[in-house]
Amino acid sequence: MATAHINIGSNLGDLIERAVAAIEQELDAHARRSNFVESPPWGYDSPNMFLNLGISIPAGSLSPLELLHRLRTIQDSINPASHRDIHGSYADRAIDIDLIAVDSVVLKTEELTLPHPRMHLREFVLVPLSETAPEWIHPSFGLTPAGLLQKLRHGSL
Repeated sequence: MATAHINIGSNLGDLIERAVAAIEQELDAHARRSNFVESPPWGYDSPNMFLNLGISIPAGSLSPLELLHRLRTIQDSINPASHRDIHGSYADRAIDIDLIAVDSVVLKTEELTLPHPRMHLREFVLVPLSETAPEWIHPSFGLTPAGLLQKLRHGSL
């Protein structure tokens, strides 16, 4: 059974636990959770800090695209507001659920790229992933989350 690695973030209220509960209910599985990570917004300016949580959870028989659609449905049911502004730039958000990886699947479609194409540039993704799936190996870089984190912090990725 495939394991999905998901990052959940919010900088407008605390809806993360609600998202985790909805994902566990939808997948009928218990998630391994990271500690919370606080970080500044990535890719835009805002005075609101983010809280992020990583989870790793069995994905059952769902394909990565089916899983993505279910995660989007959960995200929209919690808060349907876009996390892009009218110019298409990132904006503050009440909830953001990102599918980071599904085992060692490499996928590139218009709708989904796995592993997440910017995960190796985001400490707020790598720190939680190193807690929930320390043995996971990035299929393109051949490194664990901790290895990716070390390279990121040393500017060598």
